[in-house]
This record gives sequence, C-alpha cells and structure tokens, in this order.
Amino acid sequence: MTLIDLSHTINPDISVFPGTEKPVFERKEIEGYPEVKITMYTHTATHMDAPIHIIKGARTLDELPMDKFMGKAMVINCKHLRENQITKEFLLPYEDRIKNVEFILFYSGWDAKWKTDAYFKDFPTLTSEATTWLSEFKLKGIGLDSISLDPVVDMNLPNHKIVLAKEILIIENMTNLDSLPNNEFMFQCFPLKIEKADGSPIRAVAMIG
Repeated sequence: MTLIDLSHTINPDISVFPGTEKPVFERKEIEGYPEVKITMYTHTATHMDAPIHIIKGARTLDELPMDKFMGKAMVINCKHLRENQITKEFLLPYEDRIKNVEFILFYSGWDAKWKTDAYFKDFPTLTSEATTWLSEFKLKGIGLDSISLDPVVDMNLPNHKIVLAKEILIIENMTNLDSLPNNEFMFQCFPLKIEKADGSPIRAVAMIG
C-alpha cells in the first residue's frame, strides 16, 4: 500500500485566512529536553471544519463517530475551469462515481500558490446549485487544495452553511492532490481530539492499493 500525504507542514510562515494570526512557535528546553509551545487557531493549515463552526447548536468534531473521518474517496480535476466556477453541469458526468464514495477532493492546483498573496484570490468554488446537489449524496466530507469552500470575500459563507447543515465535513488547504489516481482510493483525515472542537488541523492521507 502506498500512502500519499495531503497535508501542509505547520510552521510560523504558512498561509492563514485573512485576519487570522499565524502560528507562533516557542522552542524551549525543559530540564534539558526540547519542547515546542505552539499557539494557533483550530482552522490552521490543512484542517477540518465541524458543523458547529457555522451552524449554531450543531455537533463538534469530538461528538462525531470515528468512522466519519475515513472512507472511500475520489478526486475531481477542476484546474482548467472557465471563470473558476464548479457548476452542477460540470459535476453531472461524475454522478455515478459520487454515489459510490464518501469523500470528494477537488484538485485545482491552488496549493502551488501557498504562502503567496495569490492563494486567496480567484480559486475555483462551487456554485450554490452545485453545492446543494452534492449535499444530497451520502458524503462524509469535501476536500479542497484552496483556502475555503466559499470565496474569501463572501463572508456569508453560503456553501459552508449548505454542507455543514448536512454534517458534511469541509477539509481546506490540502496539497498533493495531483498525486492521486483517477480511480477510487481510501482516505483518512483524523482531527485532534479537542473538546468542543469547531475545527482542527488534520493529517490527511490517501491510501492507494
């Protein structure tokens, strides 16, 4: 079995959502042994949004069953879309495959812009119609190699609201999606076990073969 790491490395110089503080690393020696004190938000680097992040009264990550964080996945290439919109019409040819997976990962190649100002602009996003259509499948999660399921400028976060209301997890800031096969594969994205977690950094991994 081949394991493909789909997560960015966490360090003080990563891209963060505009207005969010970057991680702070304090390297110490305690009784002669090195330790690192890390201060960061739950939505840092490759991370997962819990339903409670947007939907008041919804479940936190630690309230979800463990099998919510793993399952069969597929990747959809949206790198060359016009106007950077992922429409329902674009997704319809994948319908039969979507029925047979639990995670969809959208490859846009935007991770190549990581740590640049361009990372926050013009990345492909789902239309509301496409998001609503996807939310009708039995999906556990939707993953992206960009900063958000919605455009950065849209603070109403309509796509977040649609999928999180259905307890479909959102996985943002992924990388290496170009290394994934065209056929289905196993995927895992376990969050840290944080009490009342509205989100968490994750180690997203594809398992091939």
